Order: sequence, then C-alpha cells, then structure tokens
Amino acid sequence: MSGHHQHERAGRTTSPYAARIRAIEALLLEKGVLTEPEVQDSISYMEARSPANGAKLVARAWMDGRFEELLLSDAKAAALQLGMEPEHPAEFIVVKNTPGVHNLIVCTLCSCYPRAILGRPPDWYKSFEYRSRAVREPRAVMREFGFEPPEDVEVIVHDSTADVRYMVLPLRPLGTEDMREDELVELVTRDSLVGVNVPRS
Repeated sequence: MSGHHQHERAGRTTSPYAARIRAIEALLLEKGVLTEPEVQDSISYMEARSPANGAKLVARAWMDGRFEELLLSDAKAAALQLGMEPEHPAEFIVVKNTPGVHNLIVCTLCSCYPRAILGRPPDWYKSFEYRSRAVREPRAVMREFGFEPPEDVEVIVHDSTADVRYMVLPLRPLGTEDMREDELVELVTRDSLVGVNVPRS
C-alpha cells in the first residue's frame, strides 16, 4: 500500500483508469507478486522512452547519410547504435517524407505505437476520432494540427499493428544546413514523428 500512496503524493493523474491501475498495483504489492523497487524500475524504464529518442534518430539521419540508410533499412539497429534499447518484439519501421510524399501514422484497431523508442502515445493518438479520421480524411486531420501538405504531395497512411510499429523521418527544414546536430534535435516534435505535423522551422 505504501507505493500506492507514494504515487498519489507524487501528483500523478487521478483519472478512473489511473485509479484502477493504482489499485491493481497496490494489490500486487500486497500479495508479493511485485516489489516496490520493481515498480519503480518499470516506471523509470518507461520514462526513459520519449519522443526525444525519435528526435535524436532523425537529427542523426539528417546529418549522416549512411545513418539514414541504416535507419530506413534496420531501424532497431540504428536505435541501438545511439544507445537505445528497442527490444519490443514488434518490427520497427521508419518511413521517409520526401518533397512528393508525406507519411502519417495511425493505429486503427487500438493504439499500437513504438513505445520502446518513443514512450507512451499521446491521448489523441489513442482516441477513436483520430483512429477513424486519419484514414478517411488525413489532410483534414493534419490541418487541425496546423499543417497542410500541398495538393501535389501524396499522403500515405501507415496502419500500425501488433507486429509492426512506424515512425516518420520528416523532411529537414530549409535553412538548417549550418545547424549542429543538437540544435536539429530541438526542431523535431512528437507530432512530426507521427506525421500529423512537420518539424519546427
């Protein structure tokens, strides 16, 4: 029970789903199925996964053509090269935006997402509205995120599954040729990694 109270004091969300998770956690701790250090290790593990990892992969690919080739052909190997641990059994595929093609990622069945790299998906990604509309009207969805690809740009929607997770390699913004890799990382947003928007300019 002490772990349950610690999480509440830490100011975590108090949604009905979160309350249910905390109750299950407390029961598992009480029955000895889990220990508090194991719970904390799991939390630390997930918190180490964030869109910042995707931003690092993208910035390195923008700077290094050979790394880009690796990222597009074997994304898990590329992630390992930068010290990430994409050990999830699902395949991890990175799709590249070009001047003529813009990629958008969705999971129409649930919320499959490359958690081992990017962490938890945003709430809107899990919503029924996004999951249904991203396929039917992807341009309208992107417009609501503040981005509208030109009419001559083909929009390709990739449907993540339990077996395959996707991430977008967005186009490098114009005028960033002299920027350092750490500066490029700051331009890459979570939304650009899903394809609903583009990097900061």
